[in-house]
Formats: sequence, structure tokens, C-alpha cells
Amino acid sequence: MNPYICKKIKGVNYLMKKKLSVISALIMSIVIIAVSVVPASAVKNTIDFNTKTDILYLVNLDTDTVVYSKNSDKKCYPASTTKIMTYIITTEKVANLEDTKVEIKEDLLNELAGTGSSLSGLDQYVGKKLSVFQLLHCMMISSGNDAALVLADYVGNGDVSAFVKLMNDKAKELGCKDTNFVNPHGLHDDKQYTTAEDMLKIARYAMTTPYFTDITNTVEYYIEGDDENPLVNTNKMINPNEEGYYYKYAKGIKTGTTDEAGHCLVSTALKDDVSYMCVAYNAPCYDADGNELETNYAILESKKLYEWAYDNVSMRTVLGNEDKVCSVNVNYGEGADKVDLVPEFEYSTMLSKNVKDSDIKIETKCQDAVDAPVKEGTILGTASISYNGEELTRVNLVAADTVEKSQLKYIMIVAGNIVTSPLFLIIVGIIAVLFIAYVILVTRASSKKKEEKQIKLSKY
Repeated sequence: MNPYICKKIKGVNYLMKKKLSVISALIMSIVIIAVSVVPASAVKNTIDFNTKTDILYLVNLDTDTVVYSKNSDKKCYPASTTKIMTYIITTEKVANLEDTKVEIKEDLLNELAGTGSSLSGLDQYVGKKLSVFQLLHCMMISSGNDAALVLADYVGNGDVSAFVKLMNDKAKELGCKDTNFVNPHGLHDDKQYTTAEDMLKIARYAMTTPYFTDITNTVEYYIEGDDENPLVNTNKMINPNEEGYYYKYAKGIKTGTTDEAGHCLVSTALKDDVSYMCVAYNAPCYDADGNELETNYAILESKKLYEWAYDNVSMRTVLGNEDKVCSVNVNYGEGADKVDLVPEFEYSTMLSKNVKDSDIKIETKCQDAVDAPVKEGTILGTASISYNGEELTRVNLVAADTVEKSQLKYIMIVAGNIVTSPLFLIIVGIIAVLFIAYVILVTRASSKKKEEKQIKLSKY
């Protein structure tokens, strides 16, 4: 039984859930901050089934590793996944979600008339007040455009466009490069767009906000005072009654559907302490003849991706920090004429079981030789790691050991280099020539003296 199958705002249980929600949000914040410092690595894993969903993006949240990607950087319409950002802005601008009350205005709800909006039944509360906490449930569980508009109007002080500006400012702050919002609910507008990569950044951040994980993982919700009309979560993946779609390891987050956007789903899953997030956009709503499809492929194929990942993908160490990758010659080394190079840091990534170790290519660039002394950890090269011709990462290669300098070897090598150097040979040659010339001159001078002496003696 899903622990969030039924949720009512009553008594001690509610207060306990509230405390636990805050604690879980803090823990999630720490986890995501820790993960965010790890460089993302993308391997183009192949899946064993065909997909109809145009955009699919699966990321391991524990390692920030892209496990599967299909058109993840393609612009698309976000539909009601827009409400993830609306949730973020609301919870950051409203300090007390439970005690802050918002009046439900009829003229505001009338703006949605005739738009085909998904609604959460706020028309029955016109003139009354609901808490921001309740409205967040209405928006995220039953995908109420009415709740999203009411929240945006309240936080924007009657100016929804001011709220939308906050949404776009936050998107930029989170590093989104291809996202733009023009409304808080996701009704189609050509100028409202995102990508799977951007929405994953938004959704991951949303997981750090108060109650987000709990609310989006709630199957049914009752507004206080109404025990007969539960709001039912549009995400069939978390509902045990939805045969074919239900996935017991799924943990939220948000659906979306318009004719232009197709079926959409941002979701997470947790199994055996391994967590994933999947973003699915633009799954078909209609067949080639224009008939509405009964199957929601965004949900169905997200579920299949999770099943495939848990069955086929695991963390694999490609390069350990003690793996000897290559070696570099060392000049004047004491007891060693070369030093082995190892990765500066271990490199691991998520790989499917059909990827062989031999499929991973490692190309190195190292110095030909270095002079001693060489300290352990000195960077002497790099290694490029690639799969299917695409570089996954580049790591520094460092000296595995310290090699001290041998003074004797240094002197001998330097002396040998001097003796065999062209300049030295030229100098020696010049000295030899000068010496020979000197000998010749001395010999001639000596001979001349002897001749002169003999001439003098012959006169006597």
C-alpha cells in the first residue's frame, strides 16, 4: 500500500508528517548539493525496446550521471510540468504555508473559462479562503490550473506577470538555457517552452523545497471539510489502482498534457537505495488518423526506462586511482629511469551490462621525459576516455611515486653530454690544430737554431 494513498489534514499524524517533511527536505538538500559537485558523464546506452515518446531523459540522481538521453536538449512545451516552477516560487515567497490564507476570487477563476483547463474544484470555495498549503496540493495532485493561477495572483500581489518574471529569473538562476515561461499553469503558448535537461534542473531543485516530495507522491488528497470528493493524482505511475502504469518504486513528481505538448511526465524512482529521475515530453496523444490514444506513453515508457535501468545499468569503475595507465622516462633518477602514471581521481560512470570494458577507449598524452626529482602526484599527462567515438571525460595523469635525483648520475650524464657535444669536439679540434701548429713551429725553430750553430762552428 502506498504510504501516501490517502492524506487528511488532521491531528497529531499531520503534525508528525509535517516535521518529517521538513527533515526529509533538509536531507534531500544535502544530498543534491553533494551530488552537484560531481561532473556529469554521458554514455549513449541503448535500450531494448522502442519508444514513441519524442523526448526521454533518464539521470541517476546519486551520481548525476546521464543514463539514457533522447532529444534531451530539444525545445518543447512543458504543459502542466510548468507547475513545478510555480511550486518553487510560491514556497520561496510564502514563509508560512499552513497558516497563510488566500481568498478564492471568482473573477480570477473566470479567466480559465473555455480554456479546457484541468481544475481542482476551487469554484466551490469562491469568497472563502484556503491555505497556501492546501492550494499547493490542489495544484500538484489534480493539476489544478485554478490553484496555480490563484497562487500566482497572491504571490504577485495581484500581478500574475510579476510572478511569471520570478519564474523566469529562477530558471536562469538554476542554469536553464532554453526555458521561458509566460503563465504559471502550463496552458499552451508558443512562447512557453523548455527542454528535458532544463526541467530536470528545475525538478531537482524543487525536491529541496518544503513538502514537495510528499505532496507530489500523494495519490489522494482531501481538502479539510470535504471528505467525499478527494483530489486524485494525475500521475498514474504512483497509483496502485492503475494497472499497467503503476510502478511501486515511483515517487512523484508531475504530469502534463496539451494537444501541442503531448503527454508529459517528470518523475523519480527509488529502488535498493538507487535513485533516478526521468523526464518524458511530447508523447503522442493521437494516432496518425487523429484518433485519441488510450495509452499514455509518457508514463508507460518512463516506467519501462526505470525497469530497464534497474535491471541493466550499474556503476562501473572505468579508471581506478591506482591503475597504471602509462609511464614517463625520468632523467637523473635515483634507482629508476621511469615513473608510472595513474589517474588523479577515480573515474566511474553508469553503464549498461551490454557495454564491454573493451568498448571503452583510453587515449593518453604524456611528456616524453622529465628531469628528476619528480614528486608523487605531479601532473605529467592526460587521459581521454571515450565510448563509441564520444569523449566521456578527460582526467589528469599523475606520477604514482616519487623519484629522487641522483647527483652522481647527473654529473656523469652531464659530463658525457659535454664530451660528446659538437661544441666540445670543435674546441678539442681547434686545440689539437693549435697544438700541432705549435709543435711544428717549435720543431722548425729548433732545427733553425741547430743549423745556425753548425754554420758558426764550420767557420772555425
